[in-house]
Amino acid sequence: MTSVGGTEMVDWKLAVATATRLVRPGPEVGRDEARAVVAELRTHARASEEHVRAFTGMTPGEGTADTPILVVDRPGWIRANVAGFRTVLGPLLDKMQGRRSGVPGGAVLGAVGGKVTGVELGMLLSFLASRVLGQYETFAPVTRELPGSANGGGRLLLVAPNIVHVERELDVAPHDFRLWVCLHEETHRTQFTAVPWLRDHLESEVRAFLAETEVDPATLLERLREAVQSWAGGRTGEQQGEGEGRSLVELVQTPAQREILARLTAVMSLLEGHADYVMDGVGPQVVPTVAEIREKFQKRRASGAGRLDVALRKLLGLDAKLRQYRDGERFVRAVVDEVGMDGFNRVWTSPNTLPTKAEIAKPAEWVARVHGKPGA
Repeated sequence: MTSVGGTEMVDWKLAVATATRLVRPGPEVGRDEARAVVAELRTHARASEEHVRAFTGMTPGEGTADTPILVVDRPGWIRANVAGFRTVLGPLLDKMQGRRSGVPGGAVLGAVGGKVTGVELGMLLSFLASRVLGQYETFAPVTRELPGSANGGGRLLLVAPNIVHVERELDVAPHDFRLWVCLHEETHRTQFTAVPWLRDHLESEVRAFLAETEVDPATLLERLREAVQSWAGGRTGEQQGEGEGRSLVELVQTPAQREILARLTAVMSLLEGHADYVMDGVGPQVVPTVAEIREKFQKRRASGAGRLDVALRKLLGLDAKLRQYRDGERFVRAVVDEVGMDGFNRVWTSPNTLPTKAEIAKPAEWVARVHGKPGA
């Protein structure tokens, strides 16, 4: 990414350093136990491939079957996601960098601002790094430290300390829980490796969203100020209007961004709901205690780890993630019940067959549009 005056809009190294310094230590695990956990996660991830493909009928395309499985710690997850952010945010930051270069003292402001932003990003990642169990990371470029598939990207990350922490917290069978998590994450890997256009589609939507971002600092500050007032209850009921109940992330968006976000929300609901559906569909065959795990995990999802956790989820818009799991799983289940798994798989034909946000809530409308017949 280009920079002006030797500075970047985000100090990425500082972001990594801040996040790794602030992230909470993982559970106490001896060296032998740690090695056993890593080995078991890799075994479960490989076993999950066949389970997921047999259940879904989805097959990876050419050049994607070698997508690596990386068992990482919390700092490893942080480094991978910073690399992904840097790639996705590059065009927007270049635009903002160019705008700043024409301002007197812009280079100095850039150096200071880049460090401030790096610290802020690091703080956010330190919060998330102790909560993510796994992730299919698709945007970061391939490097020696972060390998990807032969076609240029994608790797499955399993965050071992977090998986161990949650299985202990829920007091569930470790073997079953680790396989259950791998089934969910392997479904995401299958989605991207079996649907060759999906990555590019998501990236184009994200870039379109970022392209609509206001680059004028005064405008951004004003929108943020209004968002804070609304979220904190600083407006009267009449003034709050449609902003009531939204996160800060949603409130600082432009109308065009809200349209793009609606499409992205629908896609993410589909991907997360599909993973949950597959995980529960395969689970009873290979995970003996799946019912206990699902019940305990759902309660944990809904309640959060405490008041601070709930407040941060609301502030950052992470509550939407919980709705995506629930709404998406209902959509997938309803469509499969109506037209079968092969009929559902028509969702992967092209971007035009993806469900809209309205169709996620009303699966019969998707069935009618794509299959040309009334849904249930």
